[in-house]
Amino acid sequence: MTDSDPEILVAGEALIDFLPDGPGPLSAVENFSRRAGGAPANVAVALARLDAVPWFWTRVGEDPFGDHLAATLSSFGLPDRFVERDPDAETALAFVSHDADADRAFTFYRDGTADTRVEPGSVPDETLDAASWVYVGGVMLAADPGRTATLDLAERATERDCTVVFDPNARPELWDSDERFAAQVREMLTHADVVKATPEDLDAAGFAGESPEALAEGVTGEGPHTVLLTLGESGAFARSTDAAPWGAGAASHGGYEVESVEDTTGAGDAFTAGALAAFAGGAGDPAEISLSDVLSFANAVAAVTTTAPGAMTALPTREQVRRFRE
Repeated sequence: MTDSDPEILVAGEALIDFLPDGPGPLSAVENFSRRAGGAPANVAVALARLDAVPWFWTRVGEDPFGDHLAATLSSFGLPDRFVERDPDAETALAFVSHDADADRAFTFYRDGTADTRVEPGSVPDETLDAASWVYVGGVMLAADPGRTATLDLAERATERDCTVVFDPNARPELWDSDERFAAQVREMLTHADVVKATPEDLDAAGFAGESPEALAEGVTGEGPHTVLLTLGESGAFARSTDAAPWGAGAASHGGYEVESVEDTTGAGDAFTAGALAAFAGGAGDPAEISLSDVLSFANAVAAVTTTAPGAMTALPTREQVRRFRE
């Protein structure tokens, strides 16, 4: 390992999103455009765009879609050390549909695909020793061996004093029951330090609360010291406990007005990357990190992302975010 190795490791699925040519139910869509996607892949690329290039651990097939994903990740400057190729499984696919407000739904083709087949121990302990932050997503908990590999990674990262960031990313289509999803989320929370979620994610995981404050308090009661909640048009809320390096506190940010929303796909992932970049950028003195500043920057990254179609293709640079905030 060298001093130039990334301090952030992102782990999880990379897949192909097929975006519709207009709003409406999937059954009525005539044409789609292909885009590289997957929440962790989006987070990894967004971090690279924000000048915080991470390691990215994923697995794609040795098929044309896997070729496209590997080339796309490389084009954004991500190192390929942990981008695995699977000769015996296909790359996962997701078909996206939009309603009139640009909110989206997914139909997955992910049964036994390459991303579900990552193995425990693929990321060595030495990499975690050199890292400070590890991000994992909830989609990887839906099938083994990926579930076991992701839990193993989070456990080893915790043992090595990495800050583990978890996004439950509820996708009911991938789970055989709400109870199973909730149980897997609760298990991951025992290893997580920071949770980024939506109220819908937490509701699916069995958390009850009439307000963002109550939801966040419920999550911190399970172990994490910081919770970031994205609230759509209402912006975002954050809460941390005394266990957080930046201390106990709470903050809200109302978000930014966007004149024309083109596509919300990837906006939540852009928020996550913005928050991660803000946290990691203040790691020299964590006590100086402001939850308000983290939310402001993360909301700006997400807002810019909604102004263009696609997930990765819409992710902004740090300079674009700066101009937007001005």
